[in-house]
Amino acid sequence: MLDQLAPENILFIDIETVPQHENYADQDEIMQQLWDKKAAYFLKDEETPADIYERAGIYAEFGKIVCISAGIIHHVKGEMHFKVKSFAGEDEKRLLMEFSDMLDHFMSKSPNHNLCGHNAKEFDFPYIARRMLINGLKLPQCLNIAGKKPWEIKFIDTLDLWKFGDYKHYTSLNLLTTIFNIPSPKDDIDGSQVAEVYYKEKDIERIAIYCEKDVLATAQLLLRFMGKPLIEQDYFERVI
Repeated sequence: MLDQLAPENILFIDIETVPQHENYADQDEIMQQLWDKKAAYFLKDEETPADIYERAGIYAEFGKIVCISAGIIHHVKGEMHFKVKSFAGEDEKRLLMEFSDMLDHFMSKSPNHNLCGHNAKEFDFPYIARRMLINGLKLPQCLNIAGKKPWEIKFIDTLDLWKFGDYKHYTSLNLLTTIFNIPSPKDDIDGSQVAEVYYKEKDIERIAIYCEKDVLATAQLLLRFMGKPLIEQDYFERVI
């Protein structure tokens, strides 16, 4: 499979999510009750649903997307360059609409174009699709996979590639970048701190930069899997 891929035909993505509200008490009564039922499955010792509300961000029903970063590889004078753009902010519907327009444009250019992320089949791709439906948006064709045959689905997942069929095995992006000698994307914050940065610091730019580093790291990891050289740090460009 990897031998048939051209790096420039791949759109690398990553998302950052937070709970719908800053605090458990900010939810309406019905959503509090629904979160209580959800949280009951993983409460420990004396914990209450309110104690673990920060985990709500990983569920599309209780969370929201605050940033989607997307990057592509392109060639300049024979060298691989990486260009990344973030769709970020408090208006989730708007960032989803802008991302959807870009995604449709990219995927329509060629039948050979694919989406790639780390653990994206389990998290990023379905999360985006669910939040689009919740926001009343039409799904981009590439995310509307109901009824499609496996070979018609344009998803690449670096975690899936690393599993080699071992579906009980999970390996973080941070661990894989470390063992493959790729610069770590976790040199500032990690996913567990995104909600605090969003709600307490209100620093969406910091979140976007962190998300973009994950996108670049995913691209670098796929290049390692393909036996290709890494992209030089000087060839990384943010599109504002």
